[in-house]
Amino acid sequence: MMSALLYYCIVYPLSLLPLWILYRMSDLIFLLFMSVLPYRKKVVKANIERSFPDLSSKDQAVLVRGFYRHFSDLLIESIKNLSISKDELLRRMTVINPEVLQDLQKNGKSTIFVSGHFNNWEWFITAQALLVPNASYGIGMPLSNGFWDKKLTERRQRFGLTVVHAQNYKTMFNQSKPVSVLVLSDQAPADARKSYWMEFLHQQTPILFGMEQMANEFDLNVVYFQLKKVKRGYYEIEFKTLTTEARSLSYGQLTEQHVQLLEQSILEEPCHWLWSHKRWKREIPSDLKDLKSIQKSKFEEKFR
Repeated sequence: MMSALLYYCIVYPLSLLPLWILYRMSDLIFLLFMSVLPYRKKVVKANIERSFPDLSSKDQAVLVRGFYRHFSDLLIESIKNLSISKDELLRRMTVINPEVLQDLQKNGKSTIFVSGHFNNWEWFITAQALLVPNASYGIGMPLSNGFWDKKLTERRQRFGLTVVHAQNYKTMFNQSKPVSVLVLSDQAPADARKSYWMEFLHQQTPILFGMEQMANEFDLNVVYFQLKKVKRGYYEIEFKTLTTEARSLSYGQLTEQHVQLLEQSILEEPCHWLWSHKRWKREIPSDLKDLKSIQKSKFEEKFR
């Protein structure tokens, strides 16, 4: 009941306001984050300290401030996402190299698009079916609050996207026509022993391996998409083909490629990644070397 009241009486009506008004609210939210509402500030500071150990404490503080500036805008843009029109969304999300997708269409395969929680991924999710060819799907996990999960899924799907639970991923590929699937692979995995471990931002990090698993299981094209913030409320999208022959690559190569590209994006615009996420909460397995060897053997036995 409270969730419904919040949505219908406050959040959705706010989304109907013009963005220039909402950005004034973002300015206020930013000041609150920097003073009386330090949202996950310990997590943000710890993540930045670990990822940029060579920065002075002063420069790290500048990054923290820059993150909350961006995060305030992101919250407002996520609210706007509930009612933003198709035309306005396309005006604010520009693909700078559509020829990459046109070339991929020629091989007739399904494509998986991979990236992380960088810049405004919510707008890309909602606009996906308008920007890429073939039937569009997004892989996600349901929210614990059933009302908000239903409403956010409805809003994300209104321009043609279909949201699929991660456990049901195979249903997307059991079709006669190629599909386009979106995956965000930078959240902390649920199981450290089922993750791909590699160095990311100067530290050993567990990475979700589902993208590489699906690419090999269903012989998919794999494309990394980079979101670049041009100015407040405007983003450019660049597509980078990682492979059209996933089964020809060595174990871990695809995962290493997309994580390195994400890292490069973060280093270029460090304030625009989701530093408030508890990214490094999994302990490094004590038998990591043996674990990697076992994982590689199982992968090669299944796909090579």
